[in-house]
This record gives sequence, structure tokens and C-alpha cells, in this order.
Amino acid sequence: MTDFFSSPVGIALLAGCCTWAFTAFGAGMVYTAKSFSRRTLDVMLGFAAGVMIAASYWSLLAPALEMSSHLGRLACVPVALGFLAGAGVLRLVDLILPHIHPTENVPDGPPSKLPRSALLVFAITLHNIPEGLAVGVAFGAAASGAPEASIAGAMTLMFGMGLQNIPEGVAVSVPLLREGFSKNRAFFFGQLSGIVEPIAAVFGALVVGIAEPILPFALAFAAGAMIFVVVEEVIPESHASGHGDLRRAVNSMHRVRRRAGYGRRGGGCPGSGDSGSRVAFTYDHHA
Repeated sequence: MTDFFSSPVGIALLAGCCTWAFTAFGAGMVYTAKSFSRRTLDVMLGFAAGVMIAASYWSLLAPALEMSSHLGRLACVPVALGFLAGAGVLRLVDLILPHIHPTENVPDGPPSKLPRSALLVFAITLHNIPEGLAVGVAFGAAASGAPEASIAGAMTLMFGMGLQNIPEGVAVSVPLLREGFSKNRAFFFGQLSGIVEPIAAVFGALVVGIAEPILPFALAFAAGAMIFVVVEEVIPESHASGHGDLRRAVNSMHRVRRRAGYGRRGGGCPGSGDSGSRVAFTYDHHA
């Protein structure tokens, strides 16, 4: 048993359970707060979006670009293909999985007779799949011995994903509490949305362990899936109630802080001459 938890898959499982625990912590807010303002939830979702964008580049895309640098001018190709594949797969899941967001009344995906509580859990579960996958791939990459990946980087990604899981747990449990659920039931469904993270983390670590040559593709795949969730789910949800300006401020400040710490590192697409300080994800400030 000790040998298992010292293996890449075992470590990925523990990391996934850790991020799941953060989700449960967020869901547990129903026991401490009599009311939870929508403005506060929007700020927390904005923070989550900032963490996911920063983690997608610094912990996933940047190492993927470095690992494929031996391809010269074609270094961006496997990374770009992986990124698009990750976003595409999540889009497909978004289309076939019935779910509903806390700020909406009409379910997305195919028609379903499932209760609103189940559809709400499905929505946050959709968020958590790429997060668990990213953690598993990061630990698998570090265990592979690749110099571009490290346990420290994987740990940073794990805690970053954990922190942004707190508002996701809140986003499930608090709306359910408002709909008449007991605190215990609201907490149960809130933490249940994170159960997929250990599973996805183990899957990510297994894929990397079996097929190390596709590591750049796998890292970019996880990044693409996370960016899709941010653009399609997290930012729209944080903007839906009209508190977009406050959300954008928190989102922007978090990314600026990350860039200030990492912008001096060499990055960009190998062979393109771009520096890490010039690589950034942006969004339309009029959105």
C-alpha cells in the first residue's frame, strides 16, 4: 500500500482527493453563513477564473512548449493540437451531458427529467473534470523525469486548483440551500460535484505513464479543457448577475500578479522569438 501511494498514480490520487476536499470545504460554507450574497459569489468565481487561466499557461502550456522545443519551428503543432482537442472534447461533453448553471433556469444539453439538484451537480462536475485531469497529468509529467516538469510545479497546480474549487463548492451548495434543501443535503450535493477530480487525476497520470511521448499533447489537452471551462462556464456565470466590473477587477489583478512573478522567464513558442513576458491570455474588456 505504501508503494502505491509513492507511485505517480497514487500521488495523483492523493492530489485529486486534496482538491476534492477543497470543494467540500466550499460546500461546507452552508453551515457558517446565514446568507451568501451573489456579489461575493461572483468575486469568488472571478478569482477561480484567474487561477485557472494562470495555471493553464504556467503549469501546463509552458512546460508543453519546452518539451516540444526539439521540433524547431513545428514545436507549436502538438501543443496547439492538444489545446484544441481538450477544448473540443469538453465542448462535446457540454453538449451531451444535461446540466444547469446556478444563474440559469433552463437546462443545457439534451432534455432531461432529472431534478434540478442533479443537473446543478452535473454542471460543476463538468468544471472539475479538466481540473482533476490537469493535476494528474502534471504529477505524471513530473514523475516521468522530464526536466520541464517538477513536483513543485505539480503541487502548486494542485493547491491552485484546490483554492478555486472553494467557490465551485459554494456555487452548488448555496443555491440548493436557497431552494429549500437542508444544510446537510446541500453540503452533500456540493461536495459530490468534486468526486470526479480524483478519478480524472488518476486517469491523467495513467495516460502520461503509459505514453510519455505524447506528454506535450497531454499537457496542452488539459490546458485547453480548462480554458474552455473558464470561457464557456466560469466567466459567464460570474457576469450573469451584473457584477462583471468587480469580477473583472479581481480576475485581472490575479493574472497581473502571476505575470509579475513569472513574466521574466523565457517562454513563448520555441523558435518563434517570443518571450514569456509577451505571452498572455486576454479577453475583451467590453464583454
